[in-house]
Amino acid sequence: AAMGSGAFILVLAVALAESIAPAERKCQLNGLWRNDQGSLMEISALRDNGDFEGQYLTRVTLSGGCAQISPLKGAQQQLGEEGWSTFAFTVRWDKFSNATTAFVGQCFVDAGGKETLTTMWLLREAVGSLEEDWKATRVGRNVFTRKRTTKGKILPSLSPPCEDVSSSAQ
Repeated sequence: AAMGSGAFILVLAVALAESIAPAERKCQLNGLWRNDQGSLMEISALRDNGDFEGQYLTRVTLSGGCAQISPLKGAQQQLGEEGWSTFAFTVRWDKFSNATTAFVGQCFVDAGGKETLTTMWLLREAVGSLEEDWKATRVGRNVFTRKRTTKGKILPSLSPPCEDVSSSAQ
């Protein structure tokens, strides 16, 4: 009988831990994140009102050219005691692409403390005419996991060197 009551208490403890888990395991957006494509995102300024800024270094480009660090801006939904926050942000692909991407997602923390951002995105590429509008927007999904690093802005140190094509032209 002692074994049965011990098992019941264990099940009850696990159920209680899971029911209070979201409040106990807060997901913080600030920091460095890597997605399933190998792209890196660093959120460096998270304000009290939920607004945030950062940088994004993609590993995939439409043009096949050298990607450069691009600015991102977004907002996080402020939550009460339950659940994990939702968020949205845009990336303006600086200098190497005539496109903009909007991401929406939610932050999750598993029982082991692993933080995950699940996102859907819309990428809008500029086209030359209304007739080409049908092919200008792509949709996709990315999952980001936290990359543990020292504090501070470190994304520039991870950026690949890009040769300045304009200066090499004769």
